[in-house]
Amino acid sequence: MHKPWEGRFREKTEEFVEEFTQSVSFDRRLAEEDIRQNLAHIKTLLKAGILTKQEAHLLEKHLLDILKEVQEGSFPFRKELEDVHMNIEAELIKRAGEIGGKLHTGRSRNDQIATDERLYIKREIKECVILLKNLRKELVRLAENSIDIIVPAYTHLQRAQPIRLSHYFLAYREMFLSDELRLINAYRLADASPLGSGAVAGVDFPFDRFFTAQELGFRSLVRNSMYATSDRDYLLDTLYACAVIGMHLSRLSEDLILWSTQEFSFVELPDRLCTGSSIMPQKKNPDVLELIRGKTGRLYGNLMSLLTTLKGLPTAYNRDLQEDKEPLFDSIDTTKKCIEAMNLILEGLSVKADRTTPPFGDPMTATDIANYLVMKGIPFREAHRIVGNLIAYAISQGKNLGDLSLREFKEFSELFEEDVFELLDPRVVVDRRKTYGGTSKQEVIRQIQIAKREEGVR
Repeated sequence: MHKPWEGRFREKTEEFVEEFTQSVSFDRRLAEEDIRQNLAHIKTLLKAGILTKQEAHLLEKHLLDILKEVQEGSFPFRKELEDVHMNIEAELIKRAGEIGGKLHTGRSRNDQIATDERLYIKREIKECVILLKNLRKELVRLAENSIDIIVPAYTHLQRAQPIRLSHYFLAYREMFLSDELRLINAYRLADASPLGSGAVAGVDFPFDRFFTAQELGFRSLVRNSMYATSDRDYLLDTLYACAVIGMHLSRLSEDLILWSTQEFSFVELPDRLCTGSSIMPQKKNPDVLELIRGKTGRLYGNLMSLLTTLKGLPTAYNRDLQEDKEPLFDSIDTTKKCIEAMNLILEGLSVKADRTTPPFGDPMTATDIANYLVMKGIPFREAHRIVGNLIAYAISQGKNLGDLSLREFKEFSELFEEDVFELLDPRVVVDRRKTYGGTSKQEVIRQIQIAKREEGVR
């Protein structure tokens, strides 16, 4: 196999160097994007008068044959040809003869790989967006089915205030909606064509870059040829979006792992999505959720890997950029699998409503009791102190607030009346949160209706 640069060299490349520098073992994944780019470049060469119609037709025919073999998994990728670009070009020359050697006219692998990656990013982001939408639909379904289930909300992992479980699921729906916006931003940054920038300085053929961009479905052009071939910011944005998705999935996993323990027993995970122990027969382990949580570290690592690779590069293309692909491919694959895994978990999740509802008199209603005093004219800080003393007293007596008499309440403030006992019911307290985005039944139903419209759920 002849190497495209061998005219300059007088020694054969060491096998070790071939193995060390090859990227086709992983960038072969870009083969369909590379062929799609080649087909567009053929049209550009034809428009510029570099190819005849007959030559263009011949090259297109062979490229489509190669594409079919790639899709069937029968195309013979060779490591000695280094990368996906040279593998496809070498095969094209083999089949079309010397006319195949015209394909690389006015093009460098520098703008070629940048184009392939941008095409790949656009395709994969579309798939991630669909998966996120499916996940959000499942969260909306859960929210709609759990409107009347009350659960404790935790801050500092301590019981804070009662909420509707629907409110919890809608919170994650908002997180995954913001994740979609991050992906869309990465898509927009990638949606510009670098093709026609050459190695670094542009090309000296009469190429219509706008025509090529349109053929490839790009919204615009990368305007500076040096930036076009060395920019990987769109990859960073994609890896960042994947890392944040992973973080959100990890937090949801952590909640469900805790809630599925015997100590909480708020939810039951389906047996088919759990595993057991090799030694302890009673165990039912939430391994899928734990792996989602664990794989988030890989997503962070991939982002930091590429950031570190890029930070020391001199301007324009450097071979270090070959190291951008494996973190990218791994993050895309990991993110998609984790979203799908979480969707399966949520589909099979069952809630133990009898275990989730806080009891009458639970101290989680303390803020509402303080606000009760505020409405009677006491400054909030003073009301906070009074209720804090009241709770400390109840704890010292081994009681919850529901066990106290009105006389005991009045020992802390004469403003307490019989109606204060209404505020010891978590269900009553939840429905007092009627502000926009709150957890009252009325507001949660409104949020669900909006979410269903936005997600296209009937």
